[in-house]
Amino acid sequence: MKQDSLRNAAYTVDCEDYVHVIKFNPFDSGDACSLIAYGGNNYVVVGTCRFQEEDAEVEGIQYKTLRTFHHGIRVDAIAWSPETRLDALPPQIRFCTAASDRKLRLFTSDLQDKNEYKTFDGHSDYVNDLVFAPKEGQEVASVSDDHTCRVWDLEGNEKARFVLRSPGMSVCWHPEEAFKLMVAEKNGTIRFYDLITHQAILSLECEQTPLMSADWCLKNTLRIGAVAGSDWLIWDITRSRYFLHVGEYLLLKQHVKRCGYFANIAFNCSMYCITYSVNSKHSSEIIKSVQVISCHIFSCLPLLK
Repeated sequence: MKQDSLRNAAYTVDCEDYVHVIKFNPFDSGDACSLIAYGGNNYVVVGTCRFQEEDAEVEGIQYKTLRTFHHGIRVDAIAWSPETRLDALPPQIRFCTAASDRKLRLFTSDLQDKNEYKTFDGHSDYVNDLVFAPKEGQEVASVSDDHTCRVWDLEGNEKARFVLRSPGMSVCWHPEEAFKLMVAEKNGTIRFYDLITHQAILSLECEQTPLMSADWCLKNTLRIGAVAGSDWLIWDITRSRYFLHVGEYLLLKQHVKRCGYFANIAFNCSMYCITYSVNSKHSSEIIKSVQVISCHIFSCLPLLK
């Protein structure tokens, strides 16, 4: 693990496989370190990391690989289950992947002898994102280029389906209210669905396309983040055209200049934003900001039925 002195808060992890996706565990795993998983052409690697901002005894970042899971096909997305616990006896690792064969794979491991996976089949095009229900972790939602959002149980049975107007890019469960689901589409629309009535209840609109990623803040559910075009957008859905924070604007612009676009946005459990770029070399670059970054904030628009 090494720190690049030319870039603030940038760290590099050498990998044996190409890196296509990285995912921090947003849930409490019972350990002081953060769980992270990254996927490549054939493998998913699960490890722990701890940043110097979290522990004064850590210089830069401390990383440890826990297990490498054979995947056999390119990994396009990863979702962590809230049932993952490192403090259990034995520990349990559970995550789900989306692959280039348009299937989901549910992995469960005790980091010892138990290593199982199940396959979910149903999407007719590439799956761009997936997420576990945050409370019990007994359901998985996924979005795809086939213009659908689907909800599955852990046996791979489809429980619900929403037809979208463009490819689905991101899907998020409300951190506290299990009947609310957020779906972000490539055309710049973010819709919120009621899983009981199967109706859309609210929408947000970006002023740029394509929308690449969106996330729901775990600690403040009134905040929604998204990346569209070269913009990083953060909404406070109780206000109109309200800037949350612009203090890290320079870091943001440096990243845009270097990469040309954002690949992903995610809130961690401390209300900070984490974004990363993934390159084609055998390494992954993590760019971590310690403050919420915002370029443009747009108003919350009610859904017109």
